[in-house]
Amino acid sequence: MERVVLITGGNRGIGLATAKIFASKGNKVAITYRENPPDGIEDLGIHPFSCDVTDQEHIDQTFKDVEKTLGSVEILIANAGITRDSLTARTSDTDFSEVLNTNLTGAFRTAKKALRGMMKNRWGRIIFISSLSGRIGQVGQSSYAASKSGLVGLSRSLAKEYASRNITVNVVAPGAVRTDMLEKLSTDQISEYVDSIPLGRLGEPEEIGEIIAFLSSEHASYITGSVIPIDGGLYMG
Repeated sequence: MERVVLITGGNRGIGLATAKIFASKGNKVAITYRENPPDGIEDLGIHPFSCDVTDQEHIDQTFKDVEKTLGSVEILIANAGITRDSLTARTSDTDFSEVLNTNLTGAFRTAKKALRGMMKNRWGRIIFISSLSGRIGQVGQSSYAASKSGLVGLSRSLAKEYASRNITVNVVAPGAVRTDMLEKLSTDQISEYVDSIPLGRLGEPEEIGEIIAFLSSEHASYITGSVIPIDGGLYMG
């Protein structure tokens, strides 16, 4: 069945790969971006909208524009995120707050907005994109790990609150995936990371996107409040 899908931070990496997968399955797909939309994205049937998830007015306007263009949002993929990596003692209050405001509070804002239409339609899917860092922590990522861990508690609360409306809420927690964020690391750092992964390789954005698409489908209607690790077996906890 054709659905209206909104993916925040869908201009690259996992977000863009997921958007392409949803579009290939015949869905109406919207993505948000902060700076520049991907070239040629509209040729794929993907509609880009400028949106800053730290600004409620931006979010409200984006939902209005998406609804006017495509219809009420039925599937929300809360993917927008930033990093401000640094050892905790060197992390400023401003950097910590900016990361949480984007990654956690931004996800809360967009989910809260999407829930209105989902409740009215008595059907919806919300998927938060967390991270391995949110499950086990990482050196130099206290702000990022805190924001991604917070998504788990948020999702499980929403899952319990809205299950009676046929709305499922889940989290995917990718490990090392071949994205722009990972490419900021040195070759030696990436090689060391790969050596620690039981499957012995990096994940691909499309592999994450396919799991997200499954969780958004009717086939996953009995899955809610779950955290799905996609990390090559790195953390089997």
